[in-house]
Amino acid sequence: ETKYSKLIFRKSDTVPEELHQMVQEGFLTLQKHNYFFQDLVRIKGKDFVTPVSRILIGNAGCTYKYLNTRLFTVPWPTEGCDIKYCSPQIHDACKALIRLNDYLHIEAVKALQEQNLSETKEIKHATVTDREQNFATSLMERESVPEDQSSCVPEDDYRSLKNRTSYNLTLLNYMDPLQMLYLKQEPYFGMGNMAVSWHHDENLVERSTVAVYSYSCEGSAMEETNEQKMKGRDPAVWHVGLKVAWDIETPGLAMPLHQGDIYLMLDDLNMTHQHCVLAGFSPRFSSTHRVADCSRGTLEYIFRQCELALQNLQTDSDSMAFSLKSLETAVIKQVEEIHNEVEFEWLRQFWFQGKRYLKCTDWWLKPMAKLEEFWRKMEIMTSLVLSEVGKEEQIEEQRNETISCFLIVLTERQKLRKVWTAR
Repeated sequence: ETKYSKLIFRKSDTVPEELHQMVQEGFLTLQKHNYFFQDLVRIKGKDFVTPVSRILIGNAGCTYKYLNTRLFTVPWPTEGCDIKYCSPQIHDACKALIRLNDYLHIEAVKALQEQNLSETKEIKHATVTDREQNFATSLMERESVPEDQSSCVPEDDYRSLKNRTSYNLTLLNYMDPLQMLYLKQEPYFGMGNMAVSWHHDENLVERSTVAVYSYSCEGSAMEETNEQKMKGRDPAVWHVGLKVAWDIETPGLAMPLHQGDIYLMLDDLNMTHQHCVLAGFSPRFSSTHRVADCSRGTLEYIFRQCELALQNLQTDSDSMAFSLKSLETAVIKQVEEIHNEVEFEWLRQFWFQGKRYLKCTDWWLKPMAKLEEFWRKMEIMTSLVLSEVGKEEQIEEQRNETISCFLIVLTERQKLRKVWTAR
């Protein structure tokens, strides 16, 4: 109640049956068409294939990055967004997930409001206990406390409530533990096989809630195990594990997950705690809804960056030859850093793994073609800088400063190109 109070559970019977049916049919459709993919992630300079298969669905133009891998959303259908899916079934699956997203947003808002109300009542109760110790002080304080204080939500929290629960994407997961040759054992509390090791979710808006819908395909193996009297957690049942971050003295928590159960990690729980997923015997799907920090992860953002960089490129109206407007060190550095960002955070990430999503929709092809055109112009700008610093009329001090700054970015580019070529 004290260490894990911000982990909220909702049993499957609290969720509308129609929503269950839509979402579960969506999961099965995506799995039937092989739209779940194992990711190649990079940890401490080494590549690993994830045991869990995933697909990212969310707002058009959004991406989500974890473990140095950028995932690109299959857009869910929203008003005013023209999306061509490869089949009507994919459209229906994405539509089901945006319905689930809307439902979880409402549930998260309710949970946060209940939490705020509970905390306010606790503060009020503690204050009342203190007042009993001093009757005179008690009278004075009662006069100064508004009658409706217990029902108030702090203004700052109220304003940010929507931002911290407006999920812009969901990372869907699928895993069949019987297909895995080896699963790592939970190392601290003896919780058994882990499908996903202890971690914090990355790249999220601060203090945003994570909402998870779980669907395990429970069957006869589950029923047989449940008949046995077991100590500890049932290994046939999927669980979510939770522990205080970097603390193995405080007991960990393992909560069972059955078909259609939901759990919410409220407020700062994702920062103060770590969680893992403990494998059961049956295949399992989950939809993990997040408020991804898209400050540097949307098409809108990277297009703005490109436009900023290309402001330093001009074209002669007669000869159509390109030239640079400025050779100031700060300007060149900014342009070349954007050049690297476009190449390594977007183009190479997309063509490395993002193109798998073309099985679902071709939505990303046009934006990527546009980004490639921007990148080509930035390649020209790099050549122009090299040409300018080689001219004799350049002041030596200015040339040295430009070259020194320029080489740092170019060296990083060359190093990253070697890394990506090796991958």
